[in-house]
Formats: sequence, C-alpha cells, structure tokens
Amino acid sequence: MQLLEVGYKVHIKKIKRKGLVVSMKKMTKKEMFGEVIALATENGRNDIIEFAQHEIELLNAKKSGNTMTATQKANEEIKAVILEELARVATPMTITEFLNASEKVNTLVNGSNQKTSALMKQLVDTKQVNKIVDKKKSYFTIAD
Repeated sequence: MQLLEVGYKVHIKKIKRKGLVVSMKKMTKKEMFGEVIALATENGRNDIIEFAQHEIELLNAKKSGNTMTATQKANEEIKAVILEELARVATPMTITEFLNASEKVNTLVNGSNQKTSALMKQLVDTKQVNKIVDKKKSYFTIAD
C-alpha cells in the first residue's frame, strides 16, 4: 500500500481501540530540499545537491531577518519620550489629558489618541506603565 504522496509527510499513529490513523502534513520547503538532497546523493548529482543546499541557506537567512522596521524604530523612540513625560507628570492621566499636558508627545504622534493608546498598551504589556481603570476610564502612570 503506497501512502506517501508527493509533498506530504505521512504520520501514522495508533490510537487505543480505534486502530490505525493516517494523517498527512504538508512538507516545508526546507524538508523538500532535504528530500531533493537525499535523492540527488543516491544518483550522484553534485550540482543538484549544491543547489538545494544553497536554497536551504537562503531559507535560513530569510528566517533570521528579525530586524525592526523604520516605523518600529520610530515607535521605540516615541515610547521612550512617553516614559520620560509620564515620569515628569507623575500623576495618573487619561490619554487625552496626557496629550494635552505633553506637547512633546503630542507633536510626535501628530495628536493621535489612537496611536498614543497603542503605544501605551505596549508599555503596559512590558510592565513599564501602570494602567488604572476607574469607571470605564483608563488612567496611566509610570511603573515603580
């Protein structure tokens, strides 16, 4: 019985009282090139082996591209300014109150409450800023 289809790995599992279960999982490009290398090795095709190894290297290099985009870098700078301004103000404030109190942050985000709110959420998630909810209003203050 031939179970292997091109481009798929076959996983066979035994489950109690249910017999044999066959599931197929699509192969990744890296796994495909690994199979190509194995077949080319059997046939002695060094040119194909070199090509497949080069493609695997390219796939690995593509994965390691964890660099920040220009927008992410700009947002990191804005978050640093937000932290400075929250420390300067030192009282819990809503986003609107904070933008009115801080001309620096207001100009950096072009007066956008939505962008400021998104950046504040990131700071809350990293525990750099505390969020206090009182009667459906969110107040933000610098974390201790």
